[in-house]
Amino acid sequence: MYNNEFEKDTPWDDLHEECGVFGMYDFDGGDVASTIYYGLFALQHRGQESCGIAVSETEGPKGKVTSHKGMGLVNEVFTQENLEPMKGDIGVGHVRYSTAGASTRENAQPLVLNYVKGTLALAHNGNLINAMELRKDLEYTGAIFQTTIDSEVIAYHIARERLKSKTVEEAVGRACRKLKGAYSLVVMSPRKLIGARDPFGFKPLCIGKRDNAYILASESCALETIGADFVRDVLPGEVVTITPENGIQSDLSMALQKEQEARCIFEYIYFARPDSRIDDVSVYASRIKAGRFLAMDSAVDADLVVGVPESGNAAALGYSLQSGIPYGTAFVKNGYVGRTFIKPKQSSRESSVRVKLNVLKEAVNGKRIIMIDDSIVRGTTSDRIVKMLRDAGATEVHVRISSPPFLWPCYFGTDIPEREQLIAYNRSIEEIRDIIGADTLGYLKVERLHEMVEGLNICEGCFTGKYPLDPPKEDIRGDFER
Repeated sequence: MYNNEFEKDTPWDDLHEECGVFGMYDFDGGDVASTIYYGLFALQHRGQESCGIAVSETEGPKGKVTSHKGMGLVNEVFTQENLEPMKGDIGVGHVRYSTAGASTRENAQPLVLNYVKGTLALAHNGNLINAMELRKDLEYTGAIFQTTIDSEVIAYHIARERLKSKTVEEAVGRACRKLKGAYSLVVMSPRKLIGARDPFGFKPLCIGKRDNAYILASESCALETIGADFVRDVLPGEVVTITPENGIQSDLSMALQKEQEARCIFEYIYFARPDSRIDDVSVYASRIKAGRFLAMDSAVDADLVVGVPESGNAAALGYSLQSGIPYGTAFVKNGYVGRTFIKPKQSSRESSVRVKLNVLKEAVNGKRIIMIDDSIVRGTTSDRIVKMLRDAGATEVHVRISSPPFLWPCYFGTDIPEREQLIAYNRSIEEIRDIIGADTLGYLKVERLHEMVEGLNICEGCFTGKYPLDPPKEDIRGDFER
């Protein structure tokens, strides 16, 4: 999965989401490319590897789509010069992070297909567990693939279903019925903007409105960035079709019973921006609650509560509010280190952790510290952060994690690796504490997760091994990146 077995291109032992999606249709005919650009900026945290925008003019030639994509951050890939020519009142955008090795421009999205019925542009966030099976079926009928991403499999199936469907939205719905796993889709046809969310609701998707334009976005923070009003979340299992004639049309024929829904809890713990609301639950409030629960269930006497930035900060504040122990800042994060960061060699004195994260000695010297982080996956950097705090003069370091221990891999769009690479696999909490060098270690209890998100139904597969649908018999994640 990673070139270096236990190292990640991040300062600590973090997880990664794959993608963020954004779509816009301006019914007044205004160009949408620049707005999509700013929307992708707001979703940059969901993927820093590649990005792209595709636009079309609904009143222009039916098959004409203008697109631009590339490797790197949004502000690296797009310039005034390449945005300016992108004329169109309907469009989709995408930011990507892959969980496997093929980080190539070909795998960047949106995908644009030209077929018998015209054009199709698609942006996808998620992970299909039956991607291999669907791909083989298509290959045996003569399909030739240009990428290694499962998103292309989805696009092909939509195109095929379109040949025997009255409308493109019907084709999207029929294709989605073949998909197993996690997906939020934004699809641009010549005259329609379509959004689809998997029946379990793994991945978020919401609808916004600005003047006479409608927006689809992975998170509500992107709506606020562009000055749009939040309309509602796309429901799990829902396909929405946006047109000037009918506004928002909804198809809920794939929806499951509420108790069967299984949202990814890591949207609330880590992935999403704290200023987003997902399915009417505040991400920030969820993290505050997680910190409060840690203080209730894993109390320890100390002088200062600190968070590992960024996602640990709100949970640390929650711990402080509940415990009465002061909240402070112990880490300075270098915000200028991108995905292209060249990791120091093992023989080098430089540490990739220290390059990206440093400790404020004045804040921690002589103090007993409670350090809050969102997760420990492999444990390979947690020990370094603990050591950094001790080197800066902390007399005690108590680590609290705002998620339960990872015991199982994820197949639905989070890069949790095989069990053997998980530090919690076959180890007790005391053994993990010893490995990372903390004085004490405490995790969020599994039973707190539902309370943390106000009773929403969530997926607990990576903590309990109980998945909402049967995982694939072979590991698909190394071959199909999102």
